[in-house]
Amino acid sequence: MNLPVKFKHLMVLTGEPSGDLHAGNLIHEIKQSAPFLYISGIGGPNLQRQKVDLFFPISKLSAMGITEVLAQLGQIKVAFDSFKKKIRENKPDLIIVIDYPGFNLKAAQYAKEKYNIPILYYITPKVWAWKKSRLKKIKAYVDHAALILPFEEKIFKKANISATYVGNPLMDQYPEHLTKPFLRSKRKEHCHCPKKVIGLLPGSRKSEINSLLKIMVQASQLIGQNKRHVRFVISKAESVQEKLITRVLNQCDHPDQFEIHTGSVKDIFFKSDLLIAASGTVTLEAALCCVPTILIYKMSAISYRIAKILVKLEYAGLANLIVNRQVMPELIQYDATPERISLKARKMLDNLQYHENQLQSVRRFLGKKGASKRTARIALGMMNSTSISHNKFDKFE
Repeated sequence: MNLPVKFKHLMVLTGEPSGDLHAGNLIHEIKQSAPFLYISGIGGPNLQRQKVDLFFPISKLSAMGITEVLAQLGQIKVAFDSFKKKIRENKPDLIIVIDYPGFNLKAAQYAKEKYNIPILYYITPKVWAWKKSRLKKIKAYVDHAALILPFEEKIFKKANISATYVGNPLMDQYPEHLTKPFLRSKRKEHCHCPKKVIGLLPGSRKSEINSLLKIMVQASQLIGQNKRHVRFVISKAESVQEKLITRVLNQCDHPDQFEIHTGSVKDIFFKSDLLIAASGTVTLEAALCCVPTILIYKMSAISYRIAKILVKLEYAGLANLIVNRQVMPELIQYDATPERISLKARKMLDNLQYHENQLQSVRRFLGKKGASKRTARIALGMMNSTSISHNKFDKFE
């Protein structure tokens, strides 16, 4: 009698919307070659669309900053308990952890020490920014790292960690024909509105909406006083409740100036001449489309003081870090005021093409597209291998 074949079990762990997006693309690529895997995980709508068996939703996890994370410790514990229960019930053949290092490094440690499960880390912790000590944990508990920023390769090699620069997943989402000069010509074909459009991207976390959207709206009204032919589009992430945005708009003088956009952020790039955006991955997406952007961020006073001590970087924005110069203006914490934002925006609106040209260098630094495919090949190789060589996946193809 032939017993049924046991499907291999792949587990994927994310903790926030950007990680869920890249996880969804990665799982899609994996399923092209291995359609019969059982895949479980922690994630959101992108993993759901890939039919992943989610045992905890990221909507209860996303937070940034020391005090913000402390407020969610209860949910983090529930998520970790769910993770341990899932492993006990059905031991994975591979765990892919994506970003979200506070949770994922603990998960990797537990899985490695308790069950010796192979671990692949995709989109690794920002050890170049802070907590360089995490390299020791990565070396101890992670079998291979798939890196998405070119300058990370040198850091991991020096730490003797098995790693591959796979390219940046955003290069697949934003091919070269989506750069601003192309978008501008397309927009002229479809839009006869003489008004300039400013996109407001307050982030995907509730804490970001609470701290940044009001400032953005106030800045917009100051811009409108001096630049009357301007309109504003607010990007609403899938994870954000619309009432959080309407509550802020109802407090301003002219809420009719603002449109809430609930679709893809690419549509905002298509419409906008200028962006005011929360610091994060979306600013690198904007840079790849050559959309002039003012990067802002504000966190609790305690989180900011701790960050100032721990983070030793010249820039906050990924685009600026990649090219090692400020191609995207940054207004952080006490500089992120409506007055300063509006002043910077008015100056940029008068010279948009200069700022578009400044952003064109970012794409050259990131290399080829195909990060999800390369990472999928590494994951499948690890699932079918009993030993992991430091040099096995080193070639960037």
